[in-house]
Amino acid sequence: MERETRQKIIEDLASCPSAHAVCFDALRLAEKHNGWVSDDSIREVAELLDMTPEEVDAAATFYNHIYRKPVGRHVILVCESVSCWIVGGQTMMDFLKDHLGIQFGETTSDEKFTLLPIQCLGACDCGPAMMVDDDLYGDLDAEKVKQILECYD
Repeated sequence: MERETRQKIIEDLASCPSAHAVCFDALRLAEKHNGWVSDDSIREVAELLDMTPEEVDAAATFYNHIYRKPVGRHVILVCESVSCWIVGGQTMMDFLKDHLGIQFGETTSDEKFTLLPIQCLGACDCGPAMMVDDDLYGDLDAEKVKQILECYD
């Protein structure tokens, strides 16, 4: 982990009531450098926060936006909620898998996209929905999904 990242985690820890309160932000900081959180990063964060590696790993695997294995340059989160399913979510998911040539949990061969399911994106009013990185998209169909994916390098 970079020295600046370690320093930021230490600073955050000094301003919080407990290490557990800093854990998620520390993991996000660790993730920024490589795009995912390695076992070595888990151990470093644990050491900085005076927590066990198991406690930090439990936090890392609890949150959807902490990646414990390498992911593509862009992560696509596809909503699997009943609300999205009712308005065509399964069709959109099938299209995405076919278009990208991958299944959930996989990364395209050019390492551009990783496709992951998520239980709910909180966009029930505009389903089917997906996120690409931090960008939320709704009212999706095959043509709209193609146009969206073309915007990402």
